[in-house]
Amino acid sequence: MAELNALSVEDFVRMVGPVFENSPWIARATSSRRPFEATASLLAALCATVSRATDEQKLDLICAHPDLVGRATLAGTLTSASANEQAAAGLNKLTSEETILFQKQNEAYRQKFGFPFVICARLNKKEAIIAGFAQRLQNSREQEMQVALAEIFKIAQLRLQDLIKE
Repeated sequence: MAELNALSVEDFVRMVGPVFENSPWIARATSSRRPFEATASLLAALCATVSRATDEQKLDLICAHPDLVGRATLAGTLTSASANEQAAAGLNKLTSEETILFQKQNEAYRQKFGFPFVICARLNKKEAIIAGFAQRLQNSREQEMQVALAEIFKIAQLRLQDLIKE
């Protein structure tokens, strides 16, 4: 943690930025709150930055996440973290029928909410994710934005733990 606290702003953003998918602005906005005592305090500060963000910034953060088994997955253009997380859930070993089901669920979700379905894949398996689509499609857009942000915070926590070994 001491090394992370001592980094320049640019190096801090380079290291911590990927904790939130394609959203280095969160690390940049949080860098001035250093020093952090532990991973937990850094995570809390990063999440507080997101919580204080505008609704547009929150929506941009949610939209920075790829569809599960979506175009980026099939094209091989996911970030390495996202690819590993989807693989941990078994999403890299789907049958063609399961792939079609995921794509249909992604489309239904995007149609209703206007942003991708976000779930912490590392904490779920494909069956739970499919069930999550059905359950979460019942939410309002406001509820779903809150759920998506909560899932993003779980993803960030796991990525931060991978980055910082205490």
